[in-house]
Amino acid sequence: QVQLRESGGGLAQAGGSLRLTCAASGRTFSYYAVGWFRQRPGKERQFVAAINQSGGSTDSADSVKGRFTISRDNAKNTVYLQMNSLKPDDTAVYYCAARLGAIRGYDLAYNDWGQGTQVTVSS
Repeated sequence: QVQLRESGGGLAQAGGSLRLTCAASGRTFSYYAVGWFRQRPGKERQFVAAINQSGGSTDSADSVKGRFTISRDNAKNTVYLQMNSLKPDDTAVYYCAARLGAIRGYDLAYNDWGQGTQVTVSS
């Protein structure tokens, strides 16, 4: 099991940027693929992006392609989500999650979750 903590959320204007951080502790972080998900009020949790153990393979949702970039630094036990060209539609609670094995684009594949960080984008 790995413990995850998100940070970096907050308020941004449309067109602005935020960088989310997912810090891990516990078991060897480099064993885990990591995904970012988001959940809007009253909506299901939605896949945003994921990265494999080495950082050499990533995947992202069509809605964020070209705007969001996922990366990781295993020496710091950290995964980042750089969010550019933000839109009001990006407003949500953002969660990071970890799993052993290959990256997956759905939440049920991930075992360990952080508590989430709120991102609010104003128009």
